[in-house]
Amino acid sequence: MSRRLFSIAGAIVLSFAAAGLALAQDSATVTTTQTTAVQNADGTWTVIEYPVDKEVLVNLTPSGDYSGATGIARIHRMRDRTMINLDLKGITGDTNLFNLYAVDPTGHATLLAPITVSNGTAAISTTTPLDRFMLVLSPETNLATVTPESRVFFRSAVPEGFAVVPLGSSGERDGMPVGERVAATSTSGATAGYHAPMLGIPGFRRGTDTQMKINFSGALTGSRANVSLEPRKDGPTTINMRFHELKDAPAGQVYVVWAVSPDNKFQRLGQIVNTGQRNEAQIQSETQFPDFGLFVTLENESASPAGVIVGTAVK
Repeated sequence: MSRRLFSIAGAIVLSFAAAGLALAQDSATVTTTQTTAVQNADGTWTVIEYPVDKEVLVNLTPSGDYSGATGIARIHRMRDRTMINLDLKGITGDTNLFNLYAVDPTGHATLLAPITVSNGTAAISTTTPLDRFMLVLSPETNLATVTPESRVFFRSAVPEGFAVVPLGSSGERDGMPVGERVAATSTSGATAGYHAPMLGIPGFRRGTDTQMKINFSGALTGSRANVSLEPRKDGPTTINMRFHELKDAPAGQVYVVWAVSPDNKFQRLGQIVNTGQRNEAQIQSETQFPDFGLFVTLENESASPAGVIVGTAVK
């Protein structure tokens, strides 16, 4: 599981996927039939699904001090494993040992093998049981996930003709490839700085639940949540989030669940108040956003309302 805690504008923001909350989800098959490569604008998320019994040539994109180096991986997916043959050339600098990782669609990085550089070149052959992944080379020995702060010197590019598997994708698909899913960003206003990766909802099968599990960190260390997402056939997506192990979480705080759309619109889905006396809580809601990311903020219980009153309870 990968974890990360964001502290933004006095709120603790816990977001899904590469931003860092772990999404343990069912694996799925994504049909890659696009004729052009699609990836994040900055090329940092390049997970693809490799076809069976076909060798795919993948360029390795260098960065930083290694921008003059070149790398290529020959990847051959077989029935029971995927073979990776990797070659690097033109490497200069002080680092002579890299670690090769495979990053799966949930953002989890698995160490495949160390790579030793000699006279500016390196080569290695290894295997992985994964069929959907991206490759990264890093000097770090305990990389659990790839974040903007991770020291990554090479990463696999997206070959022409392949669609990117979105971060955190899961569940059965309708047979459509899902391309770029870029985290929403804000440029001004009170919501500036709130980010969450898109979950790739258009690729989920409508009328079918997709299950996710979240382990929190920071102030919510020890707590967890189960999330059920169901894109309904009539349009909206229902969200059911059940929190567990709340007794050790900060009392007197309000946990607010938000959805954020690709164009950076926000919807407050619901909230729970942790009294410190209960162990579980649940939020049920829905959103019309065709795709969205989810995040949780930790707010003060005394937060004032900001919207217009549209209904009042009458005794």
